[in-house]
Parts: sequence; C-alpha cells; structure tokens
Amino acid sequence: MVVGKVVGNVVSTVKHEVLKGHRLLIVKPVNQAGNPGGKPMIALDIVQAGVGDTVLVLDEGNSARLIIGKKDAPVRTVIVGVVDSVSLDG
Repeated sequence: MVVGKVVGNVVSTVKHEVLKGHRLLIVKPVNQAGNPGGKPMIALDIVQAGVGDTVLVLDEGNSARLIIGKKDAPVRTVIVGVVDSVSLDG
C-alpha cells in the first residue's frame, strides 16, 4: 500500500462496465514529510476522496479486484481510505 495525495481527476465519457459509477483520480505518492513526489498513478476511487485529500492506495491487481468484488475487472489501483493523520516514530 502507498500513501498518496490526490492531485487531479480523470474524465472519461466511455468506461468499462465495471468502472461505471466510480471516479478515477490521479494520485501522487507522498514522502515522509507528506510532500507529493514520484510517479503519478490513476486509481479507482471507492471511498469518495477528492483533490487535495491524502489517501491510502492499494496498487496490486488481484487485491484491488477482490475489494470491488469483480474477479475479471480491469483494475489494478484502488483508493481504499482517506488518511486523517500519519504519525512516525523515530
């Protein structure tokens, strides 16, 4: 799993049947200081996240498909939580 920041939306007028009713968001991983960096990814939003939110992203196809309940879904990356805070020891 990856902690990331939602930096944008993907607009698509035509979607695979499984994706209908879900939004696609652009997420950039964040470093320990909470600053976005790294390669952005497109993630299926199942938790009603929005631009500017810090989110928990699952980036593994089989687990993502299990979460949405469709074993044949064309999904790899899913936003599974909105992060309220992060605390690091040391």
